[in-house]
Formats: sequence, C-alpha cells, structure tokens
Amino acid sequence: MNRNWTRLRRHQLANVSLVFLAVIATLSLCAPLIADLRGIDPTQTDLFRRFEPPSATYWLGTDDVGRDLLQRLLDGGRVSLLVGLAGALLAGLLGALIGVTAGYLGGRFDAVLMRFTDGVIALPLLPLLIVVAAVDPRKLGVPAEIAQSEAFSLYRIVVIVALTGWTTVARLVRAETLSLKARDFTRAAQALGARPGRIMLRHILPNTLTPVLVSATLNLGLAILSEATLSFLGVGMPITQPSLGTLIRIGNQYLFSGSWWLVVFPSLQLGLIVLSVNLLGDWLRDALNPKLR
Repeated sequence: MNRNWTRLRRHQLANVSLVFLAVIATLSLCAPLIADLRGIDPTQTDLFRRFEPPSATYWLGTDDVGRDLLQRLLDGGRVSLLVGLAGALLAGLLGALIGVTAGYLGGRFDAVLMRFTDGVIALPLLPLLIVVAAVDPRKLGVPAEIAQSEAFSLYRIVVIVALTGWTTVARLVRAETLSLKARDFTRAAQALGARPGRIMLRHILPNTLTPVLVSATLNLGLAILSEATLSFLGVGMPITQPSLGTLIRIGNQYLFSGSWWLVVFPSLQLGLIVLSVNLLGDWLRDALNPKLR
C-alpha cells in the first residue's frame, strides 16, 4: 500500500487528475451552499438576463432563460458523477457475479454465460444504449407519476449504463476465477465440504477485487460519457434535470449565435472529468499489476 501511494505521488498526471476530481466533487456537493453564499437561485428564470456573457456577477454567464450557468454546471456535475459512480459500481458487481459463476461452475454454465457476454460485446454500444433508453417505462406497467419523476429517470439511466458495461468485468473475473479455482485454499475449502456458493463468495470473489476495481475505475469515464450522450440525444435525463449532457444539448443550439459559453464550458467540464478518470484508471491498473512494478 505504501509503495502504491509513493507511486501515486510520483505520477504527476494522476495527482492532477485526483485533485481535479476532488475539487469538482466537492464543489458539486456544496452547490446549494455556494448558491446561498452568492445569493443566486439556480432554478429561478429571468428573461431580462438571457445570454449574459461571463461577468463579475455571473462568472460563467447565463443560459437561455437567465439562469446562472456556473450553478447549473455544479448541479449537472453532481448528476453526472452520481450516475457514473453508481453505474460503474453496479456494472462491476454484476460482471463480478457473472464472471465468478461462469469460471467456478464451468461446463454449460460457463459456455452459456460467456456466449451471452460475447453477444453483448458484439452489439454496437451507442445504438444499444439508445434503444434501451428509448423504451417507455409506462408501457412496461410503471405508473405515469413514477415514470416521469426525476428520481426514476436517474435510476433508469444508472441501470441502463450498468447493463451495457458489465462485460469487461465479467471476462476479467472469469479468467481470475479459473486461476483461483486451482489454488490450494480453494481445494481445502472443497475438501472441508464447503458449498459452491460459499466458496465463490467467501474465498474466490474477494481475491478478484483487484481486476474489478481497475475495470470499474476505467468504466467510470465510459459511464459518465454514456449518460452525457443519452442526455444530449434527448433519451437520458429530462430537460428539467441539469446534467452535463443536457446542458451541452441546450447550449449547442446557440453555439453560432454568439453565446459560445453555453456549450464550451459544459463540454470542457465533461472532457476534463472523463480524462481525469481515465488517467486515474491507467495509474491504478499499473500500480496493482505486479508485472509492472
């Protein structure tokens, strides 16, 4: 652990990425407090202050209905980070369970699960996301008041991102499980009469946390980008819920009308977040790989 921490301190890009993500996460979580300190209501519209450029009062300008863009970015960053974290964790959990089951049980279970995994990998990601996100929950029996709520939209995007991002984790965990299944501690547990479920959950799964953690970190950037893409295309978060994809979608309409800040600042924030997450994932992969130490 101390060696990995030393490697992190020597990795300048990873340090910068970690600091940037910490600052963005802190500011996003403290967005309501920041709005109170500035005396700004991020939800209040003011048509007389539409498209104001960045100034001392509105640091990043205002949007098409006079709302402060900085506060909208903080709220949108909180939504995007929440969706990315929850989606990456759920995808890691789902992929780990499928991978350890396929690797330990083997035989037909392994063949069926891995062929299903290969089929999901073969599908083009963006069309798959759009098709799944475009399904109307009301036609599946979800009440209209629940289907139209912002909380349900958030959970729906998290599930969609997880259902399309578990395949890499599943393959990595399966490969690790095949190796762990032949170890002495696994054979000892089998000799003592431990059930397969207990062996998988208590002995094998904890030893596969390293590839799960690395893959989940790398999938975090993809999850954030997937949510932004769906929201930009209009099948993700509702227009009333600020997310980076929604803000880019709104600002894109006014890019060539002089209000460049409406699309430049959200795009810059999204790009830096995804880049920082990927740089941290690369460092984590190298730090936890014994062959690269």
